[in-house]
Amino acid sequence: MLIPKSILLGVAGLLPAIVSGNLESGQQITFMPSPSSPSISEKPHPNLKISNTNRNGVDFERITMDEFPEYAIRVRSPEGLCDPTVRQYSGYLDISETKHLFFWFFESRDRPESDPVVLWLNGGPGCSSSTGLLFELGPCNVRDQGKSTEPNPHGWNKQANVLFLDQPVNVGYSYAEGSSDSVSDSITAAKDVHAFLQLFYARFPAYLKSGFHVAAESYGGQYAPNIATRIIKENNDLQSGSQLTPTDKVVIPLSTVIIGNGLTDPLVQFASVPDYACAPSPYAIFDESTCASIRSKVPTCERLQKFCYSNPSRFTCVPATLYCWSSIYGPIQNANKNPYDVRQGCDRQVNPLCYDEMNWIENYLNRDDIRTELGVPSDLKFESCNLDVNRAFQMSGDNMHNSASLIPDILSNGVRLLIYAGEDDFMCNYLGNERWMMALKTEFSDEFQHKAHKYLSRYSLEGGNSTVVKDAPGHVGMVRSAGPGAGNFTFVSLYESGHMVPHDQPEIASELINKWLQNQPLH
Repeated sequence: MLIPKSILLGVAGLLPAIVSGNLESGQQITFMPSPSSPSISEKPHPNLKISNTNRNGVDFERITMDEFPEYAIRVRSPEGLCDPTVRQYSGYLDISETKHLFFWFFESRDRPESDPVVLWLNGGPGCSSSTGLLFELGPCNVRDQGKSTEPNPHGWNKQANVLFLDQPVNVGYSYAEGSSDSVSDSITAAKDVHAFLQLFYARFPAYLKSGFHVAAESYGGQYAPNIATRIIKENNDLQSGSQLTPTDKVVIPLSTVIIGNGLTDPLVQFASVPDYACAPSPYAIFDESTCASIRSKVPTCERLQKFCYSNPSRFTCVPATLYCWSSIYGPIQNANKNPYDVRQGCDRQVNPLCYDEMNWIENYLNRDDIRTELGVPSDLKFESCNLDVNRAFQMSGDNMHNSASLIPDILSNGVRLLIYAGEDDFMCNYLGNERWMMALKTEFSDEFQHKAHKYLSRYSLEGGNSTVVKDAPGHVGMVRSAGPGAGNFTFVSLYESGHMVPHDQPEIASELINKWLQNQPLH
């Protein structure tokens, strides 16, 4: 999640050798994967309209559906990038021919025909999901200033098919052909994501046989509940027969929502900042004077947020955005700390996002050979985060909306929820995340509120090489959950981890997610 800059505005298996992704100039590739790639049955929906197209000198397969006349999806099969041992797809969702959302899909290294599909979204708002792909949980990690990648043995496609999507438009490799085509709220963004998923599953229906999971980080705490809500509404309309005309839409098999260090309930989470960042907290980063100033401004922030909650509009929510971000989060600018990992220092004047790898990702994805292979326009400049998109979401008031209010209905439709948080993250701290879950009224409230924390151990997660030690040897975090198995309503805090848990504790994060996807107990 980015720290607003006007205020300020800020971010937010195994292969034998390093893969450079180099291709000969002008090399053409076919849509079909290499014979060595694992494959599943891929007969598309019979009513799809499929054609071959060339855009910007790159060949794609183009898919349309009558139910989504404003949308089309372009797909190709890149080779030699990131994890060449698995089948990959990349391309664009075209919206009214003027907006284009980029995606990159990787099949599971294990059993792609039966493993679930995980949609991964980074936050910002305005930050590319390539951060997740190349820095956190993807099949490979960027290296050598962006000149190469190396295999990630703990990539989440170890036991899942993983789909990375740059959204909304103008984020990462996604782009618009007109200034009026921008998106500035999570509800509209969710509509586009749902249309993309419909076209994706219609083209690749074999993936429908396993579960679908929406996973998001940071501002994804706003995105994911809205996407899940949209999917559930569309699914329920299909299953109830309320569609006025016959349809070829599919029921998307939404199983769970996963949010890592997210911003979901700003009212609760902003109020938690002084408790997290001031003494006697073990994560205290502010002096007594700064803490007193922050605490004195929390009541005004809460009044503005409550007005936004009760009467949501840009006129009520933008004042809360401007005041609360500057008053509560503004002091981090002068702390010389990495707001995404308080264990580390950061000179934001030199490196605004605090991680060299963000620059490496930009170097890698601005290479001509990478753009060509993925089907990206040759003149498109990739940026890890787009501050114009960030500013548009601010000025719509979207980042003060209470997306936690959507959770009870999501749960009542049988969708499980996992909230995990690295304890060293200042931006979306673990205290605030657990507090909004404790305060939320759901069918699991009583059980969740009365459940004691249990230790998350490296042994229960099979992370045998982990060296994390806090409360006792082998403990890597804490779990509170309600419901059987991994839980229907589950919170996990993770030690020695910041905002981007899969980067800080890759082995632990991978095993946690695998347990969650299989609905196995986490402790």
